[in-house]
Amino acid sequence: MNHWKKSLLSLIISAGMLASAAPALAAPQQPVLKINDQKVEFATSTPIVDQGTTMVPLRTTLEALNVKLSHVQNGTIQAVVDGKQITLKSKTKLINGVTYVPIRTVGEAAGYEVHWDRNSRTVLLVSKTSGEAARGFMWEVENNGNTVYLVGSMHVADDSFYPLRSEYEEAFAEADYLGVEIDISKAVDEEQQKLITNMGMYQDGTTLKDHVSKETYAKLEEILKQNGMEKNALDAYKPWVVETTISTLKTMTAGYEAAAGIDLYFIQKAMERKIPVLELESYESQLGMFDDFSKELQERNLKTALDDFDTLDDSVDQMADMWKSGNDEMLLEFTNSMAVEPEFYKAMLVDRNIGMADKIDGYLKSDKKEEYFIVVGAGHYLGEHGVIKLLQDKGYTVVRK
Repeated sequence: MNHWKKSLLSLIISAGMLASAAPALAAPQQPVLKINDQKVEFATSTPIVDQGTTMVPLRTTLEALNVKLSHVQNGTIQAVVDGKQITLKSKTKLINGVTYVPIRTVGEAAGYEVHWDRNSRTVLLVSKTSGEAARGFMWEVENNGNTVYLVGSMHVADDSFYPLRSEYEEAFAEADYLGVEIDISKAVDEEQQKLITNMGMYQDGTTLKDHVSKETYAKLEEILKQNGMEKNALDAYKPWVVETTISTLKTMTAGYEAAAGIDLYFIQKAMERKIPVLELESYESQLGMFDDFSKELQERNLKTALDDFDTLDDSVDQMADMWKSGNDEMLLEFTNSMAVEPEFYKAMLVDRNIGMADKIDGYLKSDKKEEYFIVVGAGHYLGEHGVIKLLQDKGYTVVRK
């Protein structure tokens, strides 16, 4: 498998790890917010990056956007935009008594396009303009009066992925349900934190240094130091958690974040429309899959992420271009390349794809005659063991849209 492909696996395969399993690491510097090229000054509380999502102080940001905040409670935000009352459902976070919210949520609600300048780490809000729509990956399956749209996600993205083609928005507007791997908009609660602690941290008094080679550990120390962190910051965690953390850190510094991911984009829209969000997997199952990797595979994956850390910028861009152009051949090449690592391929794709296809089969056989909009990592769809082939083997006709 090409190294960069394995390093970027989480971008199009597994949502949960990017959302919340990795330990939160501070970005090299706090992001700046500009509205129509005017910098927003924050007196005390400033924008932050929280697990790949740029969060801004809600009240101060809305005032800068000339939006009046009416009420906020339990992730429900009521505000007045251009004299009209709107209600938003979004992830919020209380920090030192200040409510923070993803900038994309409030920016788009106020009528702006949200852009990210990776070099200056600046979030730019500009008046919406029409642009060329990204093609992405979408298929349609019909049976028994039911329709299922299958959408391939990149779990981290940036503003260049939007706007999506009108076909996406039109299909979603008619959907009765949104289906995702896991609902990554949910806050990491006490139970989930316990799962991370139990699965991802050593419980026997040992540390990462005791479980990987001296060379691997030394490379990790070097990268953490280069990025302004303590060299032993990740000592308590197993290699699979460290690998994901390193890959997530790299995508953040390259300008991509979970807040702009295709799945979270539609999760936020589902919250606005108040339609049910179905989870095809569970947070526990995704964590358990990584934790079940052999010790040897975990270190190989970590070593790959470390070795490729300084060369991943262009590779992330390649993956993004693949998605925006809807390049089936490149996606299939990526998927097939993972088969050279049998343990990895079986756990990450083969077994999970069977579970996803079975759930989609159940939706298609329902007597409800409803529409389902399914968004999972794009890497799950193509290939001999992909969801598309599994559905075709069950007798369904799958049409590329």
